[in-house]
Amino acid sequence: MADTRWLSDDEQEAWRTFMAAVRLMESALDRQLRRDSGLPHAYFHALVVLSEAPDREMTMTALAERLLSSPSRLSHAVSRMESDGLVRRYKRPGDRRTTIAALTDAGLETLREAAPGHVDEVRRVVFDPLTGEQVERLREISAAMLGALGSESSTPWSA
Repeated sequence: MADTRWLSDDEQEAWRTFMAAVRLMESALDRQLRRDSGLPHAYFHALVVLSEAPDREMTMTALAERLLSSPSRLSHAVSRMESDGLVRRYKRPGDRRTTIAALTDAGLETLREAAPGHVDEVRRVVFDPLTGEQVERLREISAAMLGALGSESSTPWSA
C-alpha cells in the first residue's frame, strides 16, 4: 500500500461528484424513457444503433461491441425486444453461426416516437446546464477517459 497513489482531496471530490452525476443522469434518462415510451434506456440505445446501421441490421457480435455490452446481456435484451416486435433475429444465410439483429418497422416507429422526449431529457440534464465551452471540455474529457479504458475510438458507437 505504500506505492498507492491515493486521491487528493480535490480528486476525491471530483470523482464522487462525477459518479453521482453519472448515476443520476442514467437514472433520469431511464425513468423518462420508461415513463414516456415503456422502453428502458438500454433498449432505446440498441434501437438507435440498429437504426443507424446499413439496412437497419447488424450481427449480434457487432451490436454488442457498439453497445459496450456483453453478448449474454444483449441476447436477453434482444429476446425481449423481439417478443415486443421491435427487432427480429435471423441466421446469416450460408453461416449458421452468425446471428443478425434487424430493426423492424415497428421498432423504427417506436424509436421515432421515443426520440423527441429523450432528446429533451438529454438536453435538460446534460447540455442545458453547460456552456458551449463546457460541452467541448466534456467531449474532450470523455474521449480521454475512453482512451484510458482502451477504447479503439473516442466514439465507440460511430460507424
